[in-house]
Amino acid sequence: MSTGRVEIEYCRQCRFLLRAAWLAQELLTTFESELGEVALLPGQGGVFEVRLDGEVIFARSAAGRFPESKELKQLVRDGIAPGKPLGHSDRAAP
Repeated sequence: MSTGRVEIEYCRQCRFLLRAAWLAQELLTTFESELGEVALLPGQGGVFEVRLDGEVIFARSAAGRFPESKELKQLVRDGIAPGKPLGHSDRAAP
């Protein structure tokens, strides 16, 4: 059932669109049956924020960096499909 909604708000002034679009593609590919929508929202002021069903799960302003694909997949998985295995994205870093 496709019910989850992810929003990625990115700074258009900083040209963060490509990073946002790439992460959206990663999420849609990984959660093709769990996600109903991934929205890209243009913002400003250096914003890069990811929300799952309205709740912030990653904010560049708080972390001081962009999310890694692996960690974002884990955060989304924990919110919408806790039992879903993520294959290589579940392995600990060496």
